[in-house]
Formats: sequence, structure tokens, C-alpha cells
Amino acid sequence: MQPIKPQTERKSCEDERTCSCCAADLSEEKSPFWKRQALITGITAGMLLVSGLVIQFFTTYHILSLLIFIAVTIMTGKDIFRKAFMSIRKLRLDMNCLMSIASLGAFFIGHGEEGAAVIYLFFVAESLEAFSSDNAERSIRQLLSLSPEKAKVKKQGREVEMHVHEIEPGEVIVIRPGEKIPLDGKVATGHSSVNESTLTGESIPVDKTEGDEVFAGTMNEDGYLEVTVKKRSDDTMLAKIIRLVKEAEKKKSRTERMIDRFARYYTPVVISSALVIFLIPSIMGYDWQVWFYRALVLLVVSCPCALAISTPVAMVSAITSAARHGVLIKGATFLEELVKVKVCAFDKTGTLTKGKLEVMDIVGFNNISAKEVLSIAAALEARSEHPIATAVLRKAHSENIPLIETDRFKSRKGKGLEAQINGKMHYAGSKNLFDDIPLKLNSETTLYQESLSRFEEEGKTAILITSEHDVLGIITLEDKVRDRAPAIVTHLKRYGIRTEMLTGDNRKVAASIAGRIGVDAYDAELLPEDKVNIVERLKEKFGHVAMIGDGVNDAPALAAANVGIAMGTIGSDVAIETADIALMHDDLSRIDYLISLSRKTMQVVKQNVITSILIKGSFTVLAALGVINLWVAVGIGDMGLSLAVILNAIRLTRVKA
Repeated sequence: MQPIKPQTERKSCEDERTCSCCAADLSEEKSPFWKRQALITGITAGMLLVSGLVIQFFTTYHILSLLIFIAVTIMTGKDIFRKAFMSIRKLRLDMNCLMSIASLGAFFIGHGEEGAAVIYLFFVAESLEAFSSDNAERSIRQLLSLSPEKAKVKKQGREVEMHVHEIEPGEVIVIRPGEKIPLDGKVATGHSSVNESTLTGESIPVDKTEGDEVFAGTMNEDGYLEVTVKKRSDDTMLAKIIRLVKEAEKKKSRTERMIDRFARYYTPVVISSALVIFLIPSIMGYDWQVWFYRALVLLVVSCPCALAISTPVAMVSAITSAARHGVLIKGATFLEELVKVKVCAFDKTGTLTKGKLEVMDIVGFNNISAKEVLSIAAALEARSEHPIATAVLRKAHSENIPLIETDRFKSRKGKGLEAQINGKMHYAGSKNLFDDIPLKLNSETTLYQESLSRFEEEGKTAILITSEHDVLGIITLEDKVRDRAPAIVTHLKRYGIRTEMLTGDNRKVAASIAGRIGVDAYDAELLPEDKVNIVERLKEKFGHVAMIGDGVNDAPALAAANVGIAMGTIGSDVAIETADIALMHDDLSRIDYLISLSRKTMQVVKQNVITSILIKGSFTVLAALGVINLWVAVGIGDMGLSLAVILNAIRLTRVKA
């Protein structure tokens, strides 16, 4: 139901949907010109319509007024009549047919002023809908304009300005303070704060130094950076977000599809009803002009404009609003699904917890100091890539402990590590590593077992450090619970949503964290396939399930759930591709925002649909009884109702994250 927007000639890139070089062209082409043309046409036609009415009712120059009404109809109705003709040719009658028949019929029975008014007000209603749609899409055009078109590339010791489309991965670009980052890459040199709010919705700048990832469209605030490009301009994170939002807006929800099916049969039924209202009384001898006029009013008032746009305008507003808050929703259907969710299943590590282990306790046995225990542990962990190793090495570095050389290093999968230090074997790992290692039993052994049990009860991950026969110490680590996790779980319970935690960690650690967060239930020591089985079981028991995870090792469970939500996915292609909804920032409050947005969206949809049906139904009865005329039918029953539906949907853009 949108006016035809003039197209300007311009060069096309291979993928115009995400091409940053076309950003300026797209916004210039789509926004000001057609809006200006529609505004000029609307004002000019409106002034002519008013002058025609004045001439019609206050002078005797009725031919002049008729010519003015015809001019108004042609100015504002040329696209409406063209669409009506095309729909008749395809035998798929639409609302343009209703309005065209009503307008021409009004002219036929001598009501030229009402015939012109019908087309003019319908043109205004169409323009309002187009403006609304354009406003909802404005966030995409803003995203398109975020990434600069040119970048400074280092070549043979000097800076060369190049178009971003010409820059290949591996080249080094220079970004100075206050400049936008043009392409995704890794910092090669420099240190700065980067504002990533355009992608994550998080306004606090992020420190970037050598080795850190940076993304196109973000703002370099206060430092000098040299960045090694990792992705071409049409494959950046910003381009991916724009592409996903555009695709999401095209995917229709169940409600939208139902209304589309309804509208397909509705228009022919309305036209048939109008014919019946006109023909039967006329055949029975009643004044045919009176019943012809009532039939025309029925055509106008039955136009399903407001009903047709009631759902899509709300869904588009919600999806684009979410994108501005760093939340990518891949289709309107997932907003509908969120309202039905009865259970939220959370992955533990990286979702409910920060996903970053920290050393909490270091205890030495057999006259070994805590510093010596940390030194031996760091030496053993130095060749490992495990998160525990990262935490231990970070602690050793903070304590200025030098690394000891090791030999015969070996990793025992799922259990721990072993290596020679100063010619003697040493071990670091969980207690099941020592099932085959004969440790000496003495008073120190009893003490370490008591300590180990106590640490596990506290929900900490404990690793044992031993020599060939003696226990040297225990190091405990903890993945801290996110600050907002307990509050979000409480909010979900207020919505009537059950919460469950799924983790591969041991039961004692899981029980401790579940207790602190307040989830209704937890499952521990799970493999990825176990999580899928639990999600399926929850669906059978409770109905609709949302799974929240990191989108990589939780991918099977995310796919199995009715709605898969991936957290903190900036830079993660796998997470964005896997999940139905992707949260660009590690912020659990976005879950609360999502539930709130989905519920408000569906409330707006229901309000729009019910209001449209009630008003249209009431006006249809009034039209058949001859109580209302064409002016009221199109002014209130069509344009007024469409405007109300649009304004109600636009409220969704103000939902706060």
C-alpha cells in the first residue's frame, strides 16, 4: 500500500543490500525525493480540493469545480488506478480496486467532490503508511551510513586513501582519534577506547589494544590505531547485521500470514456484497442512486487497509527498535514465539556466569608454600589452552612468578596435565586424575581431602598439584556469577516463566551457582547432546522453550529450542548464524528487554487487529443503513483508522532496553 517511489539511476554494486559504498546513495534515493514529491502532491491536491469545494457550494461554476475534482483525482490517483487495473488483470482484486470503483462510481452519480475526496484521502493514508514504514527502516539506513566509504591504508611506509571496496584482508589501515573504523580487523599497533554502541547497544567504550578485534561502524575515541583488515567490506559484522535485519523484516509471522490469507478472499466478498446491496433494492423498485451510493460507501469503509498493516507495521517497528539496542531478531515469528515461552533454559558458563575463571584460593601441603604451588602449577599449565590454564598463568603473571622449564609434557584429556620439572614428574588436574597415581597417605592427605571437599561445597573448581607421590597443594578457581543474573531470573519468574540451568560442570559447583542465582532447577555434567535431550524433554512437559547460550558449543540446544538466543555474539559468525535471536553484548538485561518487547508487540498487534475489525464492522453496518457518507467512510473508517494503527505501532520504538 505504498506510493510508487521514483528511482534514480546509480551504479550497482554486486551486493547492494550490504554495500557500504551505496549507503549514501540508498539514503539519498529513498528518503528525501519521494517524500518531497508526496508532500508537494498532497498539499497541492488538498488546496485544489478545498478550492473546488468552495466553487461547488458557493458559486454557479459547477463545471469548473468538476474539472478541479477530476484534476485532484488524476494527481493523487494515477498510481491507485494503475494498481487497480493490474490487480484486475491478475484476477486478484485488492483495496486499490475498492477505492477506484468507489471514486468512479461517485463521479458517475454526480458526487464528483466525494469521488475526488475518496482518492485524495486514500492517497494520504497510503503516504502515511509509507512514511511509517520508512521511519521503521531508518535505523537500517543509519547503520548503512555508519561505515565510512574510504580508509587510509599503509603502503610502503606511506598512507594511501582507498575506497573500502578496494581494500583486501591482510592490509593495514590507520584510524586516528575521532574517526570511524571502516572495516573489521585486529589491532596491529596502538591503544584506544572504541565506542561499539552501534553494534552492541552498550554505550560504555571498550579498551582496545594489540590483538583485539575491532568492527566496522564503531567509533575510535581517543587513541591511534593501526588495524589489520580481516574481512572485506561486504562481509563485515555491520553488513551481516544489516542483511539479517532486512531479511527479518521480510519474514512474516503466523498472524501476518493469516491476515494475508484473509485479505485475499475479503476483497472479492466485499465487492460482491456491495453489488447485492445495490442490485436487490434496485430490482425491488427502490431509488437506485440511493442504494448505489450506499454500495460505494460500503466499498470504501470495508477497505482492509488498517487490518492489512496492523501486524507488519508493529513487527517491523519492534525488529528495527531491537536492532538499535544490539538485539538481532531474525523474524517476526520469533517475537510471537517469545510470548508463548514457558521455560527459559540457560547455559551456565558465559551466560549466567562471566565465563572467565579466576584463581580464588592457593593452599600448600607438606611444607610447600602457596607461592611454590602457584609456580609449579603455572609451569604445568604453560603449554595448555584450557581456560583453567589461562586463569593460573594470569595469576602467576600478576604475582611476578617466573615460569619453570618443563619436559615430557602430556595432556590427559578431561583429567589434567603432567610434565617433568627438575627431573621429577609433577601433575595438575581434577581428583580423578589421581586414580592411577599412588599418592602417599598421611596426615597431610587427610587435610587435603577435607579442604577439597570444603572447596567443592563452596561451588569452586579445585585442581590438585602433586609430585609423583606427594600432594603439594590445591588451587581453586571460580567463574563469577553475572551481577544481573539473579535479578533477571526473578523478573522471568514474575512473567510466569520457569528457569533452568544446564551445565557440563560438576554437580556441587552447579548446585552452588544455581542456589545463588535462584533458578528453579539445574542439570549438571552434561554433554552437548544431553542439553538437546533436556530441551526436548522440557518442550514435551511445559510447551514452548527458549534456550540461552553462547551459540557455539550450545548450537544443538539452541536449534532444538522453540527460540534460540545467543549471548555476546559480536564477532561470532557461528552464534549469529545458529541462533534465532542474537544479543550482540554480554548483557543479561537484554533477556528482560526481549520478553518485554515481545509482549508489548503482541499487545499492540492485538489492539490493532481488534480495533480494525470492530470499527470496520460497525462502519459496514452504518454504511448499509445509509447513516454515513463517503467523507466519513474514507476520512475516519480508512485514513483515520490507518493513522491510529500506525501511531500505536510506532510506540514500540520507545521500549527501553
